Amino acid sequence: MKIYPNERIALFIDGANLYATARSLGFDIDYKKLLEVFRAKGRLIRALYYTALAEDQEYSSIRPLVDWLDYNGYTMITKPTKEFTDSSGRRKIKGNMDIELAVGAMELADHLDHIVIFSGDGDFRSLVEALQERGKRITVISTLVSQPPMIADELRRQADHFVDLADLEHEIGRDSGDDTPDFDDDAYENELDEQVAEV
Repeated sequence: MKIYPNERIALFIDGANLYATARSLGFDIDYKKLLEVFRAKGRLIRALYYTALAEDQEYSSIRPLVDWLDYNGYTMITKPTKEFTDSSGRRKIKGNMDIELAVGAMELADHLDHIVIFSGDGDFRSLVEALQERGKRITVISTLVSQPPMIADELRRQADHFVDLADLEHEIGRDSGDDTPDFDDDAYENELDEQVAEV
């Protein structure tokens, strides 16, 4: 990963996308280690985590993680999921955070040198291009290793640097003894599966 020690860095994490990518690679992320890795590489200004929450439920499987991240160095950007019925009459839940992430990146851009986007969503190609036009260096983290790959080809080509999440497993993979909260992976995966996939 090419980050210079004096660069002002921010991490923009598409939570559902990163979770699905790590899951496809067969490991869990230690979010404390993730911050440490980037603090060691440059001047970490912000780590922003974007996720939708099902607020009408009594219990959300992601809530323990969201609360932990909020108290441990991450800026949480959340919004309620929206429920709708598709043309086939099936109940769907939409929780896309693309606009919020893009607006956040553009708002912070003047205070940053290097922007790291944790997502493989091809919709971010235009955002990457706009940030590059403002003189920012962009690293995108996702994976080509999974079948199918979790990164859109147009996003990978637009970024200044692409890092495969699989290559970071030894640095940010979760050990059994870390203090990131346990949460119900299966329930969270079901919550994600219900959301409209837009990679």
